[in-house]
Amino acid sequence: MKSSINSLVAVIPVKNFDKASTWYATLLGREADLVPVEEVAEWQLTEGAWLQVSTDPDRAGGTTVVIGVDDIEQQRQLCEDAGITLSGVQEYPGVIKMAEVCDPDGNKVSFVEDISTSE
Repeated sequence: MKSSINSLVAVIPVKNFDKASTWYATLLGREADLVPVEEVAEWQLTEGAWLQVSTDPDRAGGTTVVIGVDDIEQQRQLCEDAGITLSGVQEYPGVIKMAEVCDPDGNKVSFVEDISTSE
């Protein structure tokens, strides 16, 4: 039987919604696509994939989200241009290249380039 999954929402709990939503807007290069209710902001990253930032002080700081990108160096430069410095690129040969950053609450955002089909 084929899975019927057709979308994903990654939820990032934060302490200070205004500070966090501003930071994520900077990281992603645009304001939220949707603000469905107070203190919740959502960015559509690809068809069926959303990143949601919401106020939840008790859970803030313990989340990791992994975002796939076509070019890790280009993503690092986009972040750098926006004033957000990612870690150095870690490479797992023949698998992925990855760079990370933590938001103001300590939630980790990892950008990953799949290199398993390269060369």
